[in-house]
Amino acid sequence: MTMERPILNGQVWKFPENINTDLILPGRAQYFSEEEQKEVVFEANRPGWIREIRQGDIIVAGRNFGMGSSRPAARSLRNIGIGCLVADSINGLFFRNCVNWGFLALECPGVSNTFNEGDQAAVSFEDFSITNKMSGEVLSANAIPDSLLLTMNAGGVLPVLEAEGLISEAQV
Repeated sequence: MTMERPILNGQVWKFPENINTDLILPGRAQYFSEEEQKEVVFEANRPGWIREIRQGDIIVAGRNFGMGSSRPAARSLRNIGIGCLVADSINGLFFRNCVNWGFLALECPGVSNTFNEGDQAAVSFEDFSITNKMSGEVLSANAIPDSLLLTMNAGGVLPVLEAEGLISEAQV
């Protein structure tokens, strides 16, 4: 597999500190199909948001994004078309789920103070920079190891294992 280092451009949606996985994907949706889960993302704290977002939009958040359980909330964010998450800090379990489900996510201390909702952002996984295209301010994010970035770009752990011949497509 080749190492793709994308540069994403999108509209910013702001979220505060301590967003838990219950807010991202409600517990009752655990047994929904992936398609049904897409309809309830952030319904408790951002009703109607799912109809406002566009493919490639970017979530900017405060500290401890994704705290809580290990439900497939990262997969749901990927499935609704969010391009990536950039947060002051990301809960460790949630970050690992971002890797496992192939959802791009970066930690960038101070990012939540640099963007307003509706701003345009450019997020580079080449040099791990985040640019506020409205103000011109550029921040440096924490770099992601190549192996984790490769897994995220490939769509997650299962597609990587399949590409390496370690599991068959039927197992995915």
